[in-house]
Amino acid sequence: MSTGSGAAPDSIREAGTTAGGEPAVAGSEGTGDSHGAAGTGPEPDGAPPGDPNSGAPLAGDTASDEEHADQEMSLLDHLGELRTRIMHCVIAAAVGFLACYAVAEDMLRFFLQPLLNVLPPKSTLIATTLPEKFFTVLKMAFLGGFLVASPYIFYQIWRFIAPGLYREERRALVPVAIATAFFFTGGGVFGYFVVFPFAFSFFVDYAGELITIMPTISSYFSFAVMLLVAFGVVFELPVVLYFLARIGLITAAGLRRNRRWAILGAFILGALLTPADPISQCLMAGPLIVLYEVGIVAAALFGKKKPPAPEAAAPETAASESAASE
Repeated sequence: MSTGSGAAPDSIREAGTTAGGEPAVAGSEGTGDSHGAAGTGPEPDGAPPGDPNSGAPLAGDTASDEEHADQEMSLLDHLGELRTRIMHCVIAAAVGFLACYAVAEDMLRFFLQPLLNVLPPKSTLIATTLPEKFFTVLKMAFLGGFLVASPYIFYQIWRFIAPGLYREERRALVPVAIATAFFFTGGGVFGYFVVFPFAFSFFVDYAGELITIMPTISSYFSFAVMLLVAFGVVFELPVVLYFLARIGLITAAGLRRNRRWAILGAFILGALLTPADPISQCLMAGPLIVLYEVGIVAAALFGKKKPPAPEAAAPETAASESAASE
């Protein structure tokens, strides 16, 4: 009968066989294979789970997570980071200022002592304006507050530089910040206890008996702070050399080759940053040369190591490999 031998309904044909009687291809719609493993949803662009060619990172892939964390910062991000670091530094300096203001008078007396020790009996420090001493005391409190907060301030400076460093270099931020504060303070201490007595004695003796020296308190404070900052910056040389060696810009061998130019530059820098007397110049150039040698040692110990050159294959090994390929 025509009803029994007729063509099967379209729905039955699609479910079982194709029009030619061939079995339907596995993976068509309605089969369980189209969704991959049980309990998982479809992957983007049809990629199977865990496919490295898929756009989504693998679950628990720490390398991908770190890649996303280390994306390049835009200009606005850098400006926002700079503003944050500056605010932290200002707050730290303000806290240090408040802590030092209570003892600012005693700090100023201690700060003036190197000059008072070499002044003639009839000479003394003077103030030419009414608020001169008051503002000098405030400056002394700010200077003391900066020194107290200097480890944290230098740490914030290094943190601003950190996004441009590798991960292993970022781990050295705290030691570098402490070393920066230590060498800066060490330079100021060296200037106060070693350079000040010689420099001030030279200028007092140079005035002679015809001139009575009576410097103002503000002029002395500005001159002394300039010298202390100069010595503090110069004493940062080992930290700078260590940092440049860590990122691979300089090497200990290169520093040794340029030693004679470094010695010449030390005396030139000493002449520019200190008074005109040769004693102060030598007192700055001498430590600078020693610190350069310390920087060479730091670069040799902690500098970035160059990867070893690949060894050339032995002749018999190369010959055997070529024979095997033939």
